[in-house]
Amino acid sequence: MSAATTVKAADLSTEARQGLQRAIQSLADSKRLMGIRYSDWLLGAPSIETGIAASSMSQDEWGHARLLYAMLKDFGVDPAVVEHDRPADAYASVDALDQPFPDWAAVVAGIVVVDGAISVALESFAQGTFDPARTRVPKMLAEEEFHADLGAAWCRRLAQGSGEARERLKAACDAYLPTTLAWLAPADDVAGLLSSEGIMEPSPEIRARFEATVGPLLELVGIDVGSVKADRSGWDAARGRGKGAPDDESVARARGDLNRTLLVE
Repeated sequence: MSAATTVKAADLSTEARQGLQRAIQSLADSKRLMGIRYSDWLLGAPSIETGIAASSMSQDEWGHARLLYAMLKDFGVDPAVVEHDRPADAYASVDALDQPFPDWAAVVAGIVVVDGAISVALESFAQGTFDPARTRVPKMLAEEEFHADLGAAWCRRLAQGSGEARERLKAACDAYLPTTLAWLAPADDVAGLLSSEGIMEPSPEIRARFEATVGPLLELVGIDVGSVKADRSGWDAARGRGKGAPDDESVARARGDLNRTLLVE
Protein backbone atom coordinates (compact mmCIF):
# COMPACT_ATOMS: atom_id res chain seq x y z
CA MET A 1 0.00 0.00 0.00
CA SER A 2 1.42 3.37 -0.99
CA ALA A 3 0.14 6.84 -0.29
CA ALA A 4 0.54 9.67 -2.79
CA THR A 5 -0.55 12.23 -0.19
CA THR A 6 -0.36 12.21 3.58
CA VAL A 7 -2.70 13.50 6.27
CA LYS A 8 -2.42 14.72 9.84
CA ALA A 9 -4.89 14.11 12.64
CA ALA A 10 -6.55 17.50 12.11
CA ASP A 11 -7.41 16.57 8.51
CA LEU A 12 -9.59 13.62 9.54
CA SER A 13 -13.24 13.33 10.46
CA THR A 14 -14.12 12.90 14.13
CA GLU A 15 -14.81 9.20 13.62
CA ALA A 16 -11.54 8.64 11.76
CA ARG A 17 -9.61 10.55 14.43
CA GLN A 18 -11.11 8.37 17.15
CA GLY A 19 -10.29 5.22 15.23
CA LEU A 20 -6.73 6.33 14.59
CA GLN A 21 -6.29 7.23 18.24
CA ARG A 22 -7.41 3.70 19.17
CA ALA A 23 -4.88 2.20 16.76
CA ILE A 24 -1.99 4.31 18.04
CA GLN A 25 -2.78 3.66 21.68
CA SER A 26 -3.13 -0.05 21.02
CA LEU A 27 0.27 -0.18 19.33
CA ALA A 28 1.89 1.91 22.07
CA ASP A 29 0.37 -0.13 24.90
CA SER A 30 1.44 -3.35 23.21
CA LYS A 31 4.98 -2.05 22.87
CA ARG A 32 5.03 -1.00 26.52
CA LEU A 33 3.81 -4.39 27.75
CA MET A 34 6.09 -6.24 25.33
CA GLY A 35 8.99 -4.42 26.95
CA ILE A 36 7.80 -5.53 30.38
CA ARG A 37 7.60 -9.16 29.24
CA TYR A 38 11.11 -9.08 27.79
CA SER A 39 12.48 -7.41 30.92
CA ASP A 40 11.19 -10.35 32.98
CA TRP A 41 13.86 -12.50 31.30
CA LEU A 42 16.98 -10.40 31.72
CA LEU A 43 18.29 -12.92 34.28
CA GLY A 44 16.19 -15.98 33.47
CA ALA A 45 17.14 -16.47 29.81
CA PRO A 46 18.95 -19.69 28.78
CA SER A 47 22.31 -17.87 28.44
CA ILE A 48 23.98 -14.61 29.40
CA GLU A 49 24.01 -13.56 25.75
CA THR A 50 20.28 -14.19 25.41
CA GLY A 51 19.61 -12.22 28.58
CA ILE A 52 21.53 -9.30 27.10
CA ALA A 53 19.42 -9.63 23.96
CA ALA A 54 16.25 -9.56 26.08
CA SER A 55 17.50 -6.38 27.76
CA SER A 56 18.15 -4.76 24.38
CA MET A 57 14.73 -5.75 23.07
CA SER A 58 13.04 -4.43 26.21
CA GLN A 59 14.72 -1.06 25.72
CA ASP A 60 13.70 -1.02 22.06
CA GLU A 61 10.07 -1.66 22.96
CA TRP A 62 9.94 1.09 25.56
CA GLY A 63 11.54 3.56 23.20
CA HIS A 64 9.04 2.66 20.48
CA ALA A 65 6.16 2.97 22.94
CA ARG A 66 7.22 6.48 23.90
CA LEU A 67 7.40 7.55 20.26
CA LEU A 68 3.91 6.18 19.65
CA TYR A 69 2.46 7.75 22.80
CA ALA A 70 3.94 11.07 21.65
CA MET A 71 1.75 10.88 18.52
CA LEU A 72 -1.29 11.27 20.78
CA LYS A 73 -0.41 14.95 21.22
CA ASP A 74 -1.95 15.47 17.78
CA PHE A 75 -5.28 14.36 19.28
CA GLY A 76 -5.18 16.76 22.23
CA VAL A 77 -4.06 13.99 24.58
CA ASP A 78 -1.29 14.38 27.16
CA PRO A 79 1.07 11.41 26.61
CA ALA A 80 2.29 11.59 30.22
CA VAL A 81 -1.23 10.94 31.49
CA VAL A 82 -1.65 7.99 29.12
CA GLU A 83 1.69 6.53 30.15
CA HIS A 84 1.48 7.00 33.90
CA ASP A 85 -2.11 7.47 35.08
CA ARG A 86 -4.35 4.78 33.59
CA PRO A 87 -5.82 1.69 35.26
CA ALA A 88 -5.17 -1.78 33.85
CA ASP A 89 -8.58 -2.05 32.21
CA ALA A 90 -7.80 1.02 30.07
CA TYR A 91 -4.85 -0.68 28.37
CA ALA A 92 -5.35 -1.69 24.74
CA SER A 93 -2.37 -4.05 24.47
CA VAL A 94 -2.46 -7.43 22.74
CA ASP A 95 -4.33 -9.94 24.90
CA ALA A 96 -1.40 -12.39 24.91
CA LEU A 97 0.60 -9.88 26.96
CA ASP A 98 -1.90 -9.79 29.85
CA GLN A 99 0.16 -12.32 31.82
CA PRO A 100 3.92 -12.96 32.10
CA PHE A 101 5.49 -15.52 29.79
CA PRO A 102 5.74 -18.67 31.95
CA ASP A 103 8.85 -20.19 30.35
CA TRP A 104 11.41 -19.57 27.62
CA ALA A 105 9.36 -21.42 25.02
CA ALA A 106 6.56 -18.93 25.68
CA VAL A 107 9.03 -16.05 25.28
CA VAL A 108 10.00 -17.41 21.87
CA ALA A 109 6.33 -17.79 20.94
CA GLY A 110 5.83 -14.19 22.11
CA ILE A 111 8.64 -12.95 19.88
CA VAL A 112 7.39 -14.82 16.83
CA VAL A 113 3.62 -14.46 17.23
CA VAL A 114 3.00 -11.34 19.30
CA ASP A 115 6.00 -9.15 18.50
CA GLY A 116 5.66 -10.36 14.91
CA ALA A 117 2.04 -9.22 14.80
CA ILE A 118 2.90 -5.82 16.26
CA SER A 119 5.57 -5.35 13.60
CA VAL A 120 3.17 -6.34 10.82
CA ALA A 121 0.66 -3.79 12.11
CA LEU A 122 3.41 -1.15 12.19
CA GLU A 123 4.42 -2.00 8.62
CA SER A 124 0.89 -1.36 7.45
CA PHE A 125 0.73 1.84 9.50
CA ALA A 126 4.02 3.11 8.08
CA GLN A 127 2.80 2.66 4.52
CA GLY A 128 -0.49 4.47 5.06
CA THR A 129 -1.52 8.10 4.77
CA PHE A 130 -0.84 9.26 8.36
CA ASP A 131 2.22 11.47 8.08
CA PRO A 132 3.75 10.89 11.57
CA ALA A 133 3.64 7.13 11.02
CA ARG A 134 5.39 7.38 7.66
CA THR A 135 8.22 9.44 9.15
CA ARG A 136 8.68 7.78 12.57
CA VAL A 137 7.77 4.12 12.25
CA PRO A 138 10.39 2.95 9.69
CA LYS A 139 13.20 3.34 12.27
CA MET A 140 11.21 1.20 14.72
CA LEU A 141 10.84 -1.49 12.08
CA ALA A 142 14.58 -1.45 11.38
CA GLU A 143 15.25 -2.07 15.07
CA GLU A 144 12.65 -4.84 15.12
CA GLU A 145 14.64 -6.86 12.61
CA PHE A 146 16.91 -8.05 15.42
CA HIS A 147 13.89 -9.25 17.42
CA ALA A 148 12.62 -11.19 14.42
CA ASP A 149 16.02 -12.77 13.77
CA LEU A 150 16.39 -13.85 17.40
CA GLY A 151 12.85 -15.24 17.49
CA ALA A 152 13.37 -17.17 14.27
CA ALA A 153 16.65 -18.67 15.46
CA TRP A 154 15.17 -19.81 18.77
CA CYS A 155 12.01 -21.07 17.09
CA ARG A 156 14.06 -23.31 14.82
CA ARG A 157 16.20 -24.45 17.73
CA LEU A 158 13.25 -25.42 19.93
CA ALA A 159 11.28 -26.93 17.05
CA GLN A 160 14.20 -29.21 16.22
CA GLY A 161 15.08 -29.94 19.86
CA SER A 162 13.63 -32.31 22.41
CA GLY A 163 10.02 -33.35 22.22
CA GLU A 164 9.21 -31.33 25.34
CA ALA A 165 10.78 -28.13 23.95
CA ARG A 166 8.85 -28.46 20.71
CA GLU A 167 5.58 -29.20 22.48
CA ARG A 168 5.97 -26.24 24.84
CA LEU A 169 6.65 -23.92 21.91
CA LYS A 170 3.66 -25.26 19.99
CA ALA A 171 1.37 -24.95 23.02
CA ALA A 172 2.39 -21.33 23.58
CA CYS A 173 1.91 -20.44 19.89
CA ASP A 174 -1.48 -22.16 19.91
CA ALA A 175 -2.47 -20.15 22.99
CA TYR A 176 -1.35 -16.76 21.67
CA LEU A 177 -2.49 -16.95 18.06
CA PRO A 178 -6.33 -16.65 18.26
CA THR A 179 -6.53 -13.41 20.26
CA THR A 180 -3.44 -11.97 18.58
CA LEU A 181 -5.06 -12.47 15.17
CA ALA A 182 -8.22 -10.72 16.42
CA TRP A 183 -6.12 -7.77 17.65
CA LEU A 184 -4.05 -7.61 14.47
CA ALA A 185 -6.91 -7.80 11.99
CA PRO A 186 -10.06 -6.45 13.67
CA ALA A 187 -13.38 -7.17 12.00
CA ASP A 188 -15.09 -4.00 13.19
CA ASP A 189 -16.12 -0.57 11.93
CA VAL A 190 -12.92 1.10 13.15
CA ALA A 191 -10.73 -1.17 11.03
CA GLY A 192 -12.95 -0.54 8.02
CA LEU A 193 -12.80 3.22 8.52
CA LEU A 194 -9.02 3.28 8.84
CA SER A 195 -8.78 1.20 5.69
CA SER A 196 -11.09 3.51 3.76
CA GLU A 197 -8.98 6.49 4.82
CA GLY A 198 -5.83 4.72 3.62
CA ILE A 199 -4.34 4.82 7.13
CA MET A 200 -4.10 1.03 7.44
CA GLU A 201 -4.52 -1.83 5.01
CA PRO A 202 -7.78 -3.81 5.08
CA SER A 203 -7.75 -6.41 7.84
CA PRO A 204 -7.58 -9.40 5.41
CA GLU A 205 -4.46 -7.94 3.81
CA ILE A 206 -2.83 -7.37 7.18
CA ARG A 207 -3.56 -10.94 8.20
CA ALA A 208 -2.16 -12.21 4.90
CA ARG A 209 1.03 -10.21 5.54
CA PHE A 210 1.30 -11.85 8.98
CA GLU A 211 0.74 -15.33 7.58
CA ALA A 212 3.46 -14.81 4.97
CA THR A 213 5.86 -13.48 7.60
CA VAL A 214 5.48 -16.01 10.43
CA GLY A 215 3.79 -18.91 8.66
CA PRO A 216 7.00 -20.74 7.69
CA LEU A 217 8.22 -20.63 11.31
CA LEU A 218 4.95 -21.88 12.73
CA GLU A 219 4.95 -24.73 10.24
CA LEU A 220 8.04 -26.03 12.07
CA VAL A 221 5.81 -26.93 15.02
CA GLY A 222 2.94 -28.17 12.89
CA ILE A 223 0.77 -25.03 12.93
CA ASP A 224 -1.00 -23.87 9.77
CA VAL A 225 -1.61 -20.24 10.69
CA GLY A 226 -3.99 -19.81 7.77
CA SER A 227 -6.42 -22.22 9.41
CA VAL A 228 -6.34 -20.58 12.85
CA LYS A 229 -9.58 -18.76 13.68
CA ALA A 230 -9.34 -15.36 15.34
CA ASP A 231 -10.91 -15.29 18.81
CA ARG A 232 -13.10 -12.19 19.00
CA SER A 233 -15.16 -13.29 22.01
CA GLY A 234 -15.78 -10.44 24.41
CA TRP A 235 -14.51 -7.93 21.85
CA ASP A 236 -14.04 -4.43 23.30
CA ALA A 237 -14.42 -2.03 20.38
CA ALA A 238 -13.28 0.95 22.45
CA ARG A 239 -9.85 -0.64 22.95
CA GLY A 240 -9.64 -2.90 19.91
CA ARG A 241 -9.00 -6.09 21.87
CA GLY A 242 -10.71 -8.67 24.09
CA LYS A 243 -12.39 -7.88 27.38
CA GLY A 244 -9.44 -8.73 29.66
CA ALA A 245 -6.55 -6.56 30.87
CA PRO A 246 -2.90 -6.87 31.84
CA ASP A 247 -2.16 -7.98 35.39
CA ASP A 248 -2.04 -5.19 37.96
CA GLU A 249 1.60 -5.75 38.90
CA SER A 250 2.79 -5.36 35.31
CA VAL A 251 0.70 -2.23 34.81
CA ALA A 252 2.15 -0.75 37.99
CA ARG A 253 5.59 -1.36 36.55
CA ALA A 254 4.58 0.10 33.18
CA ARG A 255 3.28 3.24 34.90
CA GLY A 256 6.38 3.55 37.06
CA ASP A 257 4.36 3.57 40.28
CA LEU A 258 7.26 2.76 42.62
CA ASN A 259 9.29 5.69 41.34
CA ARG A 260 6.45 8.15 40.84
CA THR A 261 8.00 10.75 43.13
CA LEU A 262 11.23 10.58 41.11
CA LEU A 263 9.53 10.82 37.72
CA VAL A 264 11.27 13.19 35.32
CA GLU A 265 9.73 14.00 31.94
